[in-house]
Amino acid sequence: DGPSTGGRPPARLAFDAAGGAVLVANLGQSRGQLAVCDLAGTILGRADADLPPGRLPEVALPALVEQWTALLGECGLDASAVRGAGIGAPDPADFDLWDTAPVAERFGVPVLLDNEVNVAALGEHRVHHPDVADLLFVKVSTGIGAGLISGGRIQRGAQRAAGELGHVPVADGPGVTCRCGNLDCVEAVAGGAALVALSSAPDLPTLVARAQEQDAEAVLLVRDAGRRLGEVIAAAVNILNPAVVILGGDLTAAYEPLVAGVREVVYRRATALATRSLRIEPSRLGELAGLTGCAAMVLDHTLAPEAVDAALTSA
Repeated sequence: DGPSTGGRPPARLAFDAAGGAVLVANLGQSRGQLAVCDLAGTILGRADADLPPGRLPEVALPALVEQWTALLGECGLDASAVRGAGIGAPDPADFDLWDTAPVAERFGVPVLLDNEVNVAALGEHRVHHPDVADLLFVKVSTGIGAGLISGGRIQRGAQRAAGELGHVPVADGPGVTCRCGNLDCVEAVAGGAALVALSSAPDLPTLVARAQEQDAEAVLLVRDAGRRLGEVIAAAVNILNPAVVILGGDLTAAYEPLVAGVREVVYRRATALATRSLRIEPSRLGELAGLTGCAAMVLDHTLAPEAVDAALTSA
């Protein structure tokens, strides 16, 4: 209830989660998903993102518009229900290439963009760790990246390039050239693409399945990848002092050998104080972390007090 000033009786407003929808998409290096959510962030409909090879933004965004429009129809909604859109994109260095005008023009709403790992970190934080102020989310899939929450807020850095954990070099590496041009980045040594190249498996899902079945080659590769990953996580723990490190991404389906390698190195190399209460855990949201975080990002903007006041004023 609003305060009474002696004039018109104060109005009582109730939040209607079904009063609109937000569009979200989380795009990794090799695959992605999109969804329609209500105003509480609940997923109403979800689909794999069917994007052209190369995922160039000027091609990917019109394709997303088409797929979102179809998904809205499947949810019994039309474009007039949309209140905002959010995209988790790979490779923050390319953000300037993501002209979101096709989305804004089609739906007439604000479009927010962030790194795919940042939104995954946000999703895990909001749903499962809301009381944790300092959290590191590490995604291990085709590539490797990290999202950092410090003081309860996503930290993006001066050029939005924070969290590029995959491009930290490991010690005594094999001399592999990373896609960034440097040698022995942890992504080039322990990322999913690197492990597939070292194994007899044709692709990452097969390698992960073999590790789950205790295939000796696959388990050895995944555990060694965990050790390499542990090197850079240990450094991050010393610098950032998170309360929780969350491991997500496709490779974490083979969680036991991966986390065994990570813990072996992190608790040996990071300082005793930084690891005294440190928890290393799997992602609880799994592949929904990015979509959930995208929805939270959009709703934080759309339902901010000033945005709500503006909507009520114009109503």
